[in-house]
Amino acid sequence: MRTVSELEERLARPSGALVDDLARLDGDIMILGAGGKLGPSLVRLALNATMGKKRIVAVSRFSEPGLAGALTAEGASVVAADVADDAALRELPDAENVVFLVGAKFGTQGAEHATWFTNSYLPGRVADRFRDSRITALSTGNVYPLVPVTGGGATEETAPGPVGEYAMSCLGRERVMEHFSDRYGTRLALIRLNYAVEMRYGVLVDLAQKIAAGQPIDLATGQVNVVWQGYANEVTLRSLLHADAPPYLLNLTGPELISVRQAAQALGRALGREPVFTGEEAPTALLSNAGRCHRTFGYPELTPAELIEHTAQWVAEGGPLLGKPTKFERRDGRF
Repeated sequence: MRTVSELEERLARPSGALVDDLARLDGDIMILGAGGKLGPSLVRLALNATMGKKRIVAVSRFSEPGLAGALTAEGASVVAADVADDAALRELPDAENVVFLVGAKFGTQGAEHATWFTNSYLPGRVADRFRDSRITALSTGNVYPLVPVTGGGATEETAPGPVGEYAMSCLGRERVMEHFSDRYGTRLALIRLNYAVEMRYGVLVDLAQKIAAGQPIDLATGQVNVVWQGYANEVTLRSLLHADAPPYLLNLTGPELISVRQAAQALGRALGREPVFTGEEAPTALLSNAGRCHRTFGYPELTPAELIEHTAQWVAEGGPLLGKPTKFERRDGRF
């Protein structure tokens, strides 16, 4: 994966299990938020897995020039619409299966009202509009509290304890959609993802950029979860078959707890630069246990060592980046 086209092909390469699951799924698939960070690769993955046997509807404002045309050329039914507009939401076609990717994380400070609108109010409008559909909604592991690094991470049975308004608004997303599932019997899957990585963004890119620039890496958040974005996309689509009322809840991340210090040292060796550290590892971190996910959907295709190798090569060769740092090191919930 040394070029954008090679990366996009790998992200959109379906497994046999995904092909089989989507063949069992009744009806077409609508993806709301198809123009965001992970939307285009998820649309392409769905197209490749269904091979023209289902209509894949990609909905977004499509602010990136050329993206709508590219997805149309690849076989998606593209709808340019702002789902935050009630009239536009009402006019969307019905769909038996809906993947909801819309969310806001950064800029919470000073714009809390907009964050709550996007993460809590809008999901309720979508759940009401598509009450008769199966819905998979992307949530986040940020709904959990910081947990001891020696405990293996929060499970789906761990009580939520969001830190900061962003995380609170994401728990609001879950609760509001859960309300509509309870009210109408809507089949719903809530996917608590953290942290997805590919070569253009993610925790490993954040570390690699700091190492390359000689910037210090704060070790207070000393352990993290990472997972290959291609696997995250696949599980998100396959979870439609598990959507239920009450909602199906799933942690989505890799099976390992990653040491920030050790990952940075491995990246530094690959980049030929010595990482600079500051601070010491705290006894707690935002960590998820995704055992349920791995038992149901198998393990990610790429290991952390492979992700580190690919990321270091990409950054060293000046590959394009999305410029969207995760801010995983923040412990106060302010993004």
